[in-house]
Amino acid sequence: MKTLFIENFVEGQAVQEVFIVTEKTVSSKKDGDAFLQVRLTDRTGSIRGVIWDNVETLTAEFNCGDYVQIQGRVTSFRNESQLTILSVKQIQSDTINPSDFLPMTQRDPIQMFASLKEQSQTIENKELKTIIQAFWNDEAFVQKFCLAPAAKKMHHAYLGGLLEHTLSVARLVDRLIQCHYRGIDRDLLLAGAILHDIGKIDEFEYQTMIEYSNEGRLLNHIIIGLRLLDIKIASIPDFPEETANQLRHLIASHHGTRLFGSPEPPKTLEAIILHYLDDMDSKIMGVRDFMENSDETSEWTSFHYAMERQFYKGKQ
Repeated sequence: MKTLFIENFVEGQAVQEVFIVTEKTVSSKKDGDAFLQVRLTDRTGSIRGVIWDNVETLTAEFNCGDYVQIQGRVTSFRNESQLTILSVKQIQSDTINPSDFLPMTQRDPIQMFASLKEQSQTIENKELKTIIQAFWNDEAFVQKFCLAPAAKKMHHAYLGGLLEHTLSVARLVDRLIQCHYRGIDRDLLLAGAILHDIGKIDEFEYQTMIEYSNEGRLLNHIIIGLRLLDIKIASIPDFPEETANQLRHLIASHHGTRLFGSPEPPKTLEAIILHYLDDMDSKIMGVRDFMENSDETSEWTSFHYAMERQFYKGKQ
């Protein structure tokens, strides 16, 4: 368990801690001798590290993406903190708590999962309740589902983000159905809200950094989610094909258009609603995080390249 984090570093401080190496570059001094620059990261931020001596030997000790035990001292370079590294040793990932190194939801995952599970119990349709319970009975699935991020960058891009996003969309379902639209199959829509992003448990790797897995790059979470759903459907005798296809369509269409990765656009009222609730939650949370991480002294954020605009935060 880490006890010292980058956000707490002060100049002159001696450091002996574990970090993730997210960048690694061999450079040259003015006299031509080599030195090593690295970027060290934990859940609170990152810091430049430099190794001046014994470069060839220490370079071979670790790779980018590794956990490393660093001994060094916090110094200053061009008015920014850096870590002058005296020794470095690779650490095996199975001894590490990922939440020390990757950003994590601010909410309690145990409470969030309990809330989602409780809401799923309100589904009255027997087949839909059975399929959701089949996922909840799968301990390996639940463990991944509660830990996985919902994205690499855009929204809920932190450990527990998938669970937080799923719970939010599920709650939006009931708020919408109870207050506004009639003639919507609430049980089907809620089941779709719970299952729409399940493929993200395998779309991402999140041991040392949030990155797409090979499976995620080759297939994406929609295809993975459909496969996970079909495995559970096959385990339930006489599961109705009509219900199975409705669930498959909710997963397949929730990105809205083929341009954004859905094999088919939404073709039922439930699928249309799920798409917009999912899109709204992801955009609201993504923009909120972007605002909170922007310059506190400015009324406007910097340019958000994915959404092609700046956002107005108002007068501070």
